[in-house]
Amino acid sequence: MLRSNTAKRWGFHEQDNPPQWVRDNLYTLCIEVLQPLRDELGNPLKVTSGYRCPRVNAAVNGRYDIINKDGTTKVVQTSQHTKGEAADIEFWYKGEERNDLLIESYKNLTREGYQFDQLIKEYGTIENPSWVHISYRKDRLRNQVLRAYHVGKKTTYVTTLL
Repeated sequence: MLRSNTAKRWGFHEQDNPPQWVRDNLYTLCIEVLQPLRDELGNPLKVTSGYRCPRVNAAVNGRYDIINKDGTTKVVQTSQHTKGEAADIEFWYKGEERNDLLIESYKNLTREGYQFDQLIKEYGTIENPSWVHISYRKDRLRNQVLRAYHVGKKTTYVTTLL
């Protein structure tokens, strides 16, 4: 959940030692979302991106907001990855990417009462996204499902069903 090729390549050593509150969030994400999903699937998940220190998040064009106040500009990291609240995951079964099975398994878990903050079906097709972003935040469990796709060079998000 901490490993980052981008951090390694650029020498961002803070990636390997996040604050304790971030570690606590990662633990909660694993307990509340990732492990139940792994158990439901009966196979491991591939985490392609977990925690990102702010410099890694900026390097990979992660979500941020620019706030202008009194002529100054401040970049505010808003990605849940920088808070240890999100992971991008894939599911591979018998050498084949099967994120459709990942989505179906999470549907089953929500029927059992499991909750999440946000699940984003990233690119690919609506049935089988290229990867899935999933987040958990104790004080905000929106169960929001989005689909991300490109419109020109811009990523667009639309609300969809799980």
